[in-house]
Amino acid sequence: MAKKSKAKKSPAKNLWIKRLLVAAAAILAGLLVYVVYYVFGPNTKAFGDSKFFYIRTGSTYGTVLEGLEEQGIIRSKLSFEVVATQLGYRDRVKAGKYKISRGMSNFEIVKLLRSGHQTPVNLTITKLRTKQDLVRKICSNLEADSATFRALLSDQVYLRQFGLDTNTVMSAFLPNSYQFYWNTTAENAFKKIEKESDAFWNDTRKAAAQRLGLTPTQVVILASIVDEETNKNDEKPLISSVYLNRFRKGMRLQADPTVKFALQDFSIRRIREGHIAFESPYNTYQVTGLPPGPICTPSIKSIEAVLNTPETDYIYFCAKADFSGYHAFAASYAEHMKNAHAFHQALNARGI
Repeated sequence: MAKKSKAKKSPAKNLWIKRLLVAAAAILAGLLVYVVYYVFGPNTKAFGDSKFFYIRTGSTYGTVLEGLEEQGIIRSKLSFEVVATQLGYRDRVKAGKYKISRGMSNFEIVKLLRSGHQTPVNLTITKLRTKQDLVRKICSNLEADSATFRALLSDQVYLRQFGLDTNTVMSAFLPNSYQFYWNTTAENAFKKIEKESDAFWNDTRKAAAQRLGLTPTQVVILASIVDEETNKNDEKPLISSVYLNRFRKGMRLQADPTVKFALQDFSIRRIREGHIAFESPYNTYQVTGLPPGPICTPSIKSIEAVLNTPETDYIYFCAKADFSGYHAFAASYAEHMKNAHAFHQALNARGI
């Protein structure tokens, strides 16, 4: 009986199958490349090297997505949503300040936002004169609510736990650089700065204040006056000695900067009789002793100048007639009047 021969596939059919497989492989490869690019390819718009994206406390995924679009951060909303869904970001929104670099992929952006890994805010406090200046400085750099922060500074009961009151509270804000997360609350911002102030007042500085017969708060109050009198760091200890001598003798400090603070007019260049007559616990022409609180946030150098006040017999000082920014010191009223007369003549000559 004859054997049946196996049917052989035609060369044309084999070629067609190979082409089909190659085409399918190409499609799959293309699809894979597309998916990889969809997830790991760049999805940022054209901006500089980086851009900061802020997510407010209580924000939803919808507000985040809207913000990314409105601020020109992502190119494709759809691709971002797909990746965000797959990585479970929709229910894991975290407030903060995030640095988005140009060329970041959806995967990188979502992973960053989901992690809550923020870029810290470096906040530098320099000389501030009023509580409003302080509130503006803190709350323009952090999410902290300005009304809440203002309320803390005016809450006697709250401040008492820190050994402060509504007058002395500014003594806790030393000019320095502080690092925060952007979504820090008003209360946490206050507590952090106050804690660093406590650390500043170590045993050595407290002992130096005690030797002068002052509390740390009084040192800051005196330093705030010194700070407003001059920017010459080498002269600050001498100016401190004048006010400390007056304070110890029970004399009125008669510090011009306290009058400006009392009037809340820091543009005054020359204190006159009408200014001196203004009634205020901060006007040291009217009241004896230190004012109830600092008239600015004095620099660390000014505080150190007070802590290192030398022993002098100076009771008076006035600006030198050469307008160098330095002062002429005197132990007697007669000597002071000579110095003051020379300076007033120089002021009049300049029409001040």
